[in-house]
Amino acid sequence: MSEQVENSVFLDHFGINNNDTFSEDEIAKALRPYADEQCLVLCIGTDKYIGDCLGPLVGTYLLNHQIPCPVFGTLDMPVHAINLKNAIKEIKVKYPDHMIIAIDACLGSEDSIGNIQLRTGAIHPGKGVGKKLPPVGDISIVGIVDSTEHSSIFPLYNIRLGMVIQMASVIAKGICAGLKNEG
Repeated sequence: MSEQVENSVFLDHFGINNNDTFSEDEIAKALRPYADEQCLVLCIGTDKYIGDCLGPLVGTYLLNHQIPCPVFGTLDMPVHAINLKNAIKEIKVKYPDHMIIAIDACLGSEDSIGNIQLRTGAIHPGKGVGKKLPPVGDISIVGIVDSTEHSSIFPLYNIRLGMVIQMASVIAKGICAGLKNEG
């Protein structure tokens, strides 16, 4: 799970709610200036917790849509806290010149749950839940799946799977359209 996002500077201050009618188009439009054959998508998370399966769901959707760039992190082969460093090493060896689009779930304010935010710069995986993992990515896409305001120590048990699936679908469709330079 990525860092809290409340005070971050976003790519053109870009953020959208996954329920917005044109959210997929807006993601595609935001990615187009950065998308080319020299990019790859790194989807971070695990399917062991509903709130942290956003990344692997996006990765699986992207593979099913056969996007024209490498995808790391799927439901079958997730990239998570235990193997993230190895995945980063593999990416640096196999794809040293590729721009990395990193995707992760994160925590935010109560009123930002369901928002998808894009920015230039790295994601800091695990920061929101106290883990110290290496930052990764040239472009970051985070989906806010729960609130930092909940009183439980590990709030990820209250997250609705339907919302995470919808958010992952919106992100994947936006990435597909952006990388294919449609529209």
